Amino acid sequence: MAGHLFPKAFKTLLKPPVWRNIIQKALISDHERNMIGKREIVGYGWNGQPVYSDRFLFPFPAIRWKEPTCEILALREKEKGDWNNLTCEEKKALYRASFCQTFSEIDVMDQGEWKAVLSLILWCFTIGIWMFFWCKMTIYNVPHPITYDKEHREAQFRRILDLRVNPILGISSKWDYENDCWKK
Repeated sequence: MAGHLFPKAFKTLLKPPVWRNIIQKALISDHERNMIGKREIVGYGWNGQPVYSDRFLFPFPAIRWKEPTCEILALREKEKGDWNNLTCEEKKALYRASFCQTFSEIDVMDQGEWKAVLSLILWCFTIGIWMFFWCKMTIYNVPHPITYDKEHREAQFRRILDLRVNPILGISSKWDYENDCWKK
């Protein structure tokens, strides 16, 4: 008796619950349902949205790649049986109905990404350099104050020495006030 209950219970656990499709349909807005068309929702997806994208970090998209056609539906029925009965072309057709690219195709697509990143970085540098020169020519193109002249800076330096500013560790500590020159 117990030997018959376990396989029967195990088979019922493997069957998808009836309420799963109802919940999935209830959680999707009309806009999202219109965007995905008749494509089947097969998982949670990336960020929980019913979108398709081929990614290494998230290999199982939420929806299938193609909408079901008569040929694909017939292959899916045949798929439920023994996979040894499927030809290699039928297996490839089933894979391409669910996924757009294989992992090796995704890898080939990502190999040229460095060019776009490098061009974006160079464009940012170029724009930054042009902005620097524009600011230098327009905003900072004002005459310097008179205090920037050499005579005024020397007079300010002499005033600092005369006032004996910071006599312990500063400039005044290195000035010999008796001989009016730098200490040796």
